Amino acid sequence: MAEKIAHALHPDKLDNEPEWSAVEVSEDVIVADKYQGNSTDRSDMRMLGRIQVLRRNFSLLPLLGFSTVLICTWELQFANMLFALTDGGTGGIFWGFTVTIFACVFIYLSVAEMASMTPTAGGQYHWVSEFSPRWCQKYLSYITGWLLAMGWQGSIVGLSFVAGTIVQGLITLNNPSYEPQQWHGTLLVIAAVAIAIGMNIFLSKSLPIAEVPILILHVVGLFAIIIPLLAMAPKNDARTALLTVTNSGGWQTTGTSFMVGLLTMLSSMMGFDCAVHMSEEVKNASEVLPKAILMGVGVNAILGYLCVFTLCFTITDIPRLLDSKTGFPFLELFISVTKSNAGTAVMTAIIIITLIMAVVSEVATASRQIWAFSRDDGLPFSKFLRRVRPEWNLPLNALWVSFGFGIIIALINLGSSVALNAIVSLTISALLSSYIVSIGCILSKRLRGEPLPHCRFSLGKWGMAINITALVFLIPFFIFCFFPTAVPVDRETMNWNVAMFGGITIFATLYYVLGGRAIYRPPVLIQNRSLQDDGNGEVGI
Repeated sequence: MAEKIAHALHPDKLDNEPEWSAVEVSEDVIVADKYQGNSTDRSDMRMLGRIQVLRRNFSLLPLLGFSTVLICTWELQFANMLFALTDGGTGGIFWGFTVTIFACVFIYLSVAEMASMTPTAGGQYHWVSEFSPRWCQKYLSYITGWLLAMGWQGSIVGLSFVAGTIVQGLITLNNPSYEPQQWHGTLLVIAAVAIAIGMNIFLSKSLPIAEVPILILHVVGLFAIIIPLLAMAPKNDARTALLTVTNSGGWQTTGTSFMVGLLTMLSSMMGFDCAVHMSEEVKNASEVLPKAILMGVGVNAILGYLCVFTLCFTITDIPRLLDSKTGFPFLELFISVTKSNAGTAVMTAIIIITLIMAVVSEVATASRQIWAFSRDDGLPFSKFLRRVRPEWNLPLNALWVSFGFGIIIALINLGSSVALNAIVSLTISALLSSYIVSIGCILSKRLRGEPLPHCRFSLGKWGMAINITALVFLIPFFIFCFFPTAVPVDRETMNWNVAMFGGITIFATLYYVLGGRAIYRPPVLIQNRSLQDDGNGEVGI
């Protein structure tokens, strides 16, 4: 029965198609030799049971720029200042970011090791398939793939929406008679997504080169903003700046307010797995990926701390910033310090530009995620989604579907901004859950005493302790990501993340039961570790 339903849901799957065929494309789609990477990359692709269909044109520096800009740590710290000041204040910002960085070290060490073991665009859902106990690997991998696919799609609109509403806030600041309309924001979101899609398609060969100057803007742009603030703004004393934790969210305890506010800082450091989803376009991926992930964490941690210290010492009137008519406290901070609309506009433009460039990277990541999951027949119409045109060597169909999703989600804003926020809020919970499940699976493999695959970046004897520490942080983070910013809540202020996360999980489970399980090919069933180079030129585990 399940097979009949599966065939109805996937009419593109031929009856005579081999159930676990590793052949996804015709020979004419295979890329030129110069884009197939080195011998290790080719060995990894053979081990994964995949054919190289995308160009490997990312090296370490462009990939570092790609991931560092996508995370946009300091930009989001400015943009999401409203939530951080509501729950935690300046002390909450500083200590929240400190906890976040400490946690991210263990989280991304774990992610970097798995990326080196299995450098695939599938990322977490593939790792779950490989490392989890056999009895649950197929279902856990399937649910993880769905959550990641939907979460990254929502992130495209989420970041575009932030950039678009900042533009509206800047207009409000310069033209007090302007009344922001929801359709204005919707058009700005669609414009940002369209720019990102266009760059991903028509400038795909130049994208790695473009990541370097964008990285420079990401670094230099912060100094262009914080230097005027530090030079011109009145300052808090150290005790007020770093030790005063406020509770403006109505929570019963300051500790709860701090934990809710910490999620704002956490969101500014989540998503470095984006580099993993580009792994089949990275030269020497098993070595470069861990470096790019950990270097990205380091760069953004430094930039984030510079931004945090600036905010903590220059925010002296929290109520005034929270009441800003622009909707963004940082705009009120800029204008109150510089006393110049032009200066504020230039400083804000830097943030807007880097956010739009981050959307470019998010589109690339999101499209690769659904493309990879479709290779294993994890989504409806997988044959269409995984198709790669030989003249492009890009997952064009996945890119266009990402564009379509972006427009549809943006149009929801015309009817209800609450519904839009509910959809885009899925990103953080999807990422956290994927980290919990994938790290939990490799930890279970360690606990079972099973040998781990060869990798060029290994945590060695510290692996179990690092995995456990990562989970100690991830689990409470995951719980608090469903909390609203303030209480009591109503329809407008409710955090609908829990509804979206639960809805996607239930839908994917039903889809799995009704036919998905008969179609889905767990990656572990088509990979062969015996075909992997052991790092010494020998084939074998």
